[in-house]
Amino acid sequence: MSKRAAALCGAAVVMAGTFTAVPAEASAPGTANTARIAKLTWKSCATDTYPTLQCASLKVPLDHRRPHGQKIALALSRVPHTARTYQGPLLVNPGGPGGSGLTLAGFVASSLPAKVAAQYDVIGFDPRGVGASEPALDCKPGHFDPVRPDSLPTTPAIEKANLDRARSFAAACGKKYGHLLPYINTAGAVRDMDAIRQALGAKKINYFGYSYGTYLGAVYATFFPERVRRLVLDSVVDPTDVWYEANLNQDLAFNDRHRAFLAWVAKYDATYRLGTDPERIEATWYAMRAALAKKPAGGSVGASELEDTFIPGGYYNGYWPSLAEAFVAYVKDKDSEPLVEAYENFGAVDASGDNGYSVYTSVQCRDAAWPRDWRQWRKDNWAVYDMAPFMTWNNAWYNAPCAFWPTDSLRPVNVANGKLPPALLFQATGDAATPYEGAVTAHRLLARSSLVVEEGGGNHGVTLSGNACLDEHLAAYLTDGTVPRGHGEADAVCAALPDPEPEATTAKAGRASSNGSALHGLLGFRH
Repeated sequence: MSKRAAALCGAAVVMAGTFTAVPAEASAPGTANTARIAKLTWKSCATDTYPTLQCASLKVPLDHRRPHGQKIALALSRVPHTARTYQGPLLVNPGGPGGSGLTLAGFVASSLPAKVAAQYDVIGFDPRGVGASEPALDCKPGHFDPVRPDSLPTTPAIEKANLDRARSFAAACGKKYGHLLPYINTAGAVRDMDAIRQALGAKKINYFGYSYGTYLGAVYATFFPERVRRLVLDSVVDPTDVWYEANLNQDLAFNDRHRAFLAWVAKYDATYRLGTDPERIEATWYAMRAALAKKPAGGSVGASELEDTFIPGGYYNGYWPSLAEAFVAYVKDKDSEPLVEAYENFGAVDASGDNGYSVYTSVQCRDAAWPRDWRQWRKDNWAVYDMAPFMTWNNAWYNAPCAFWPTDSLRPVNVANGKLPPALLFQATGDAATPYEGAVTAHRLLARSSLVVEEGGGNHGVTLSGNACLDEHLAAYLTDGTVPRGHGEADAVCAALPDPEPEATTAKAGRASSNGSALHGLLGFRH
């Protein structure tokens, strides 16, 4: 980053005076009035990992402007409070759009300090169209089955093949879900959240969102500022560039993050034997890509699938050892099996991934305007590719259905808000999926918010993943509203955790057991 948050922060911890440990509106889960609204029947859906998890279903209008019209069902989860001090519901969301939040409730409840978690009903939910909610979207099963066309459109034939895929996906969504698509968007999900609040019998909610979930929370706070009690946003979407510009900005940041991974491989030359020059290792990586474009590994990992496999390393450095092992095995030992395994763990898309992508495109293509002239995409993405070749065209094709989407677009929501209680934002300076500047922008737009920065960190989703400094700020805020107050761009700065070491992984890709790996498994990729 060109700016260093540490140099701009003179932080002092203050108390948000409008909060008490047991606010009147949260001290009782329901009243005689709210009981008439609540229609939730909670049943155990416990797992070995989350033995107190409960699940329920809530019917809401497809179109909230027509409350007596067609209904859809939202899947909810809950870890109920156990303390005498009750601070109300804490809704949690993992991002996406298209991410399932049911298991995240269990993760958050078990990862917060026990005394803090015990004071909240931690509520997870699958947003409309997602997962266990009904109906769940799946526009075109198998859309990402390998081997796809090379993402790099170096010939008219390759570009046409990718364009045909994008058009066919958009057409399939329109044919299958044309009556639903106008209502699969952030505004609809926000109104669903307020229906959840009503069903829980709460006057206000507490909210904790990661990634796209930060935009979801900011929009909820815009629609219903008087119903927000506490608001935590981790890895913050820039609310002023949704969504076309956001993806171009991501490309630049992911290229930097991929180079950070390659520099890490160079640092551990004694293990990986690819040399100590990151630029030469980068050339080796692109040579691997070129080879796979001609002959996919194991019949399943071509150039596009290789990118899919390594993009998750831009989200979370805990994957770096497994990715490096696969890289080395292919280029040094001519062994493609570790690369195929890494693809299966990180890049392959299953049925839940098909669902997530269907909702992702439905929300992003509807939320805001996208260029309808492909010549604009071609011009913009080649310009960015010249600076950032790693993910640019892969990301362009991922979002390309929006150029052909069968609904019109809405206007982005202006989230500038002076009516909220103090909110707490968390951001790593090197985050690729939601670049740092976006958090600074959101901090400015959300009056009285505080920004806690992980200086030097590059992961996406930083709280509850092992950084005690960040988690202390989170726990203090959820306990009694304590927020840090500084005088610069950031209100508090925490040092990043060190990058992993090669020896730190004894399991294969995707099977590590740290809190960070658990969190990033729930957040998924492509937020």
